Amino acid sequence: MSHLKSPDKTATRPETATVTTQSPLSRIARRTRGQSHGPITRLMSPSDFARLLKPFVFLDIFDTQGKSFSGLGLHPHSGIATLTYVAEGSVSYEDTNGATGLLPAGGLEWMLAGGGVWHGGGSGEPGRTRGFQLWIALPPELELGPSESVYLSPEVIPHDGRARVLLGSYGTATSTIKAPSPMNYLAVHLMAGERWSYQPPAGHTVLWTAVGMGSVLVPEELRQGELVAFKPSSAAIEFEAQSDAEFVLGSAVPHDYDLILGSHSVHTSTQALREAEARIAEIQMRLSQQGRL
Repeated sequence: MSHLKSPDKTATRPETATVTTQSPLSRIARRTRGQSHGPITRLMSPSDFARLLKPFVFLDIFDTQGKSFSGLGLHPHSGIATLTYVAEGSVSYEDTNGATGLLPAGGLEWMLAGGGVWHGGGSGEPGRTRGFQLWIALPPELELGPSESVYLSPEVIPHDGRARVLLGSYGTATSTIKAPSPMNYLAVHLMAGERWSYQPPAGHTVLWTAVGMGSVLVPEELRQGELVAFKPSSAAIEFEAQSDAEFVLGSAVPHDYDLILGSHSVHTSTQALREAEARIAEIQMRLSQQGRL
């Protein structure tokens, strides 16, 4: 449901508010509060944190409380996958794979764009809606492949203790979604005073977290709306909730390819981008003939 993202014109603008002062023993490499555009704050983009964190290339946190958001109409993507996790409220969706519906709190949308897809939507039922949208760069064997959309309700998302497994595996839980490369993506909810630790799997030298509610110690304090990139290490990260807290965490084997950006796309080469843009144009023509644009 990439309809809950910032306009693409922000994709190549550097992030701001990055803090680099911390203890020499800190596991944190960089941290930021990103840039806000209405109800959406972009925490990660290819011009900034994605240089450290690819295959994770964009991360938006959205919160409609006190802000208007009418949604976005059908728009294209290619070369990436998006995963939208709804922490509160609901969102509507539609895509050119034929899906339409309403995604409730605790649900997720997985959109593997491949060589080209269009989708859109916006806020669902009245009231506050908040959550995260993550963009993931695809490897060459998938970036021009078929598109796939998956919408999962809360009750079918596996969990192990306090962690809901959105992608990959953690403890006894494994996502039913096939990740495009080795990675984990978890949504964690802790009560005040609770502790939780994450041991990165072997090879997962990319590691980050973003706080959606409350604050946690790692042991530095991370507050609501912050993203941090951790230094590569095989050691576990321990989280302690200062208050009731909710955060997402991603880890992965590094994506060893360039990031070639289009207006709505990320590819590994200029040639792949051109091929995908041609497919996107073909879908656009069909949508126009159907009166959907």
